Amino acid sequence: MNMSVILGVDVGGSTTKIVAFDQKVIGMLQVRAGDQLTSLYGAIGNLLHQYNLKLSDVERIVLTGVGASLIDEDIYGIPTCKVNEFNAIGKGGLLLCEEKEALVVSMGTGTAFVYAKGDEIEHIGGSGVGGGTLIGLASKLVGESDFEAILALAAGGDLTHVDLSVQDISNEEISTLPKNVTASNFGRVRSTATKGDLALGLINMILQTAGVIAAITAKSRGFKKVIVTGSLTALPQARETLDGVTALHGVPFLIPENATFATALGAAALQK
Repeated sequence: MNMSVILGVDVGGSTTKIVAFDQKVIGMLQVRAGDQLTSLYGAIGNLLHQYNLKLSDVERIVLTGVGASLIDEDIYGIPTCKVNEFNAIGKGGLLLCEEKEALVVSMGTGTAFVYAKGDEIEHIGGSGVGGGTLIGLASKLVGESDFEAILALAAGGDLTHVDLSVQDISNEEISTLPKNVTASNFGRVRSTATKGDLALGLINMILQTAGVIAAITAKSRGFKKVIVTGSLTALPQARETLDGVTALHGVPFLIPENATFATALGAAALQK
């Protein structure tokens, strides 16, 4: 008997994430390729093979993300449609955390901020600081544009060789700012800073930027929780850095399992 699988596909700027969904998640994977069409078709083929699915099992393909605009026809003769990326972000974030309401932050090439409450979804805004920033600046600062290589460098880094903290610039107690809080990202770059120090500084700056914007947005709008999704949630420093933002602003951050696939899952669920 044929299944009724929905493929949710998030065709991003650098990777394609795909989820097979039939009342529950059957499988998921991501593919990186030189161009978006190659990664899209590669993701579909790899997922079907890996999870022993046939084309006849697929009822619909739902596309979202910046690369979805490249497709104007059905894929492999399977009914293919597109959904708004921000709706998919909100829906996927709530599903992964089993929450009814939250500010959902998607940290991909850039960073998007979406309010989601059930089927009510609002795109609040975004930041150009994200994974693209990390890759671009790392290529110039440390000579690496490979994600895994940047992470390997950062593992041996020391933020005190790069960032300026409150205690570095003030001898007085500031009631609202602990001494170890970052006063200026890259405000204390030493001549002896290593590539690892610089790589870690970049990661810290990007995570802190997204986290602080999210926290201030949540506080100003009265949102109780922030759900963080997207590829940058896989950074080893993500949890600790966002915990630091929570300590400063009092806003809890949830990083669900499989957060990288939230938008693809949301796309599939919107059409199920």
